[in-house]
Amino acid sequence: MTIDRIPQLLEDIRLLDQERFELVQVLREIILALGPSVSEEVKYGGILFSVGKPFCGIFSYAKHVSLEFGAGASLEDSFGVLEGTGKLRRHIKLSSARDIAAKHVRDYLLLAFSAASKP
Repeated sequence: MTIDRIPQLLEDIRLLDQERFELVQVLREIILALGPSVSEEVKYGGILFSVGKPFCGIFSYAKHVSLEFGAGASLEDSFGVLEGTGKLRRHIKLSSARDIAAKHVRDYLLLAFSAASKP
């Protein structure tokens, strides 16, 4: 049932904004390539990714895409890109595909994935 919700959410994003849709798709590809145990589901209005436990989510907004980390406050922020001041969550705002490299998204995804993969 959840798998059917992903294509529908992606189609909704595509209909609203092709550039945001493409950004979401690139992010999904990067996240799913982290390992065969990564699963995705539609939750909280976005796509939540888990490896035993949730480690990140992609949420599309009117003017940006947000890559959210539920335990982001515990991630090392070597590049100073994580936003948010809550006790747990942090996020990275992305406006275009160029932001993926500029904001070191892969580095943060690897940190979050590794933390969630620990027993």
